[in-house]
Amino acid sequence: MKRRTRVTISADQGVFMISVAAELAEMHPQTLRMYEARGLIEPKRSPKGTRLYSQRDVERLRRIQQMTTEWGLNLAGVERVLELESQLERAQRRVEQLERRAAQLQEEIAGLEVRRDEVKADIVRYEQPGAEVVRARDVKPLRTTIKVERDDDRDRSA
Repeated sequence: MKRRTRVTISADQGVFMISVAAELAEMHPQTLRMYEARGLIEPKRSPKGTRLYSQRDVERLRRIQQMTTEWGLNLAGVERVLELESQLERAQRRVEQLERRAAQLQEEIAGLEVRRDEVKADIVRYEQPGAEVVRARDVKPLRTTIKVERDDDRDRSA
């Protein structure tokens, strides 16, 4: 009886050498090297430095090829499209994060409103019994006169 071992590989794990990735993407291996030099693709590296492409890398290579052949974009245009898509993904993640936070805050507000209704009390100022309350606008400013005597005034009076 043969033993079967099931191995699962994530889409980001580098498993294809450059020749296999090039064949899967229907490109020449040199094209993959050029795309890497331009920063369009970043393959993983083995401990010995061999390029290892993931399934996601191969899909990205196919997408680049589609943009250049079917859409007629040059590599600068491809770079810009990929950059804009990356910005859009980040913005979408941020919006989702803000929507989750807004929902949390709405729940907190609803809880506070329920508590306020349960208490049914207003916040009022506490005044100590017997203490006179004076409003600041009713207080008249103190006027004081200071007499300053100079040395030469003392000399004359003497």
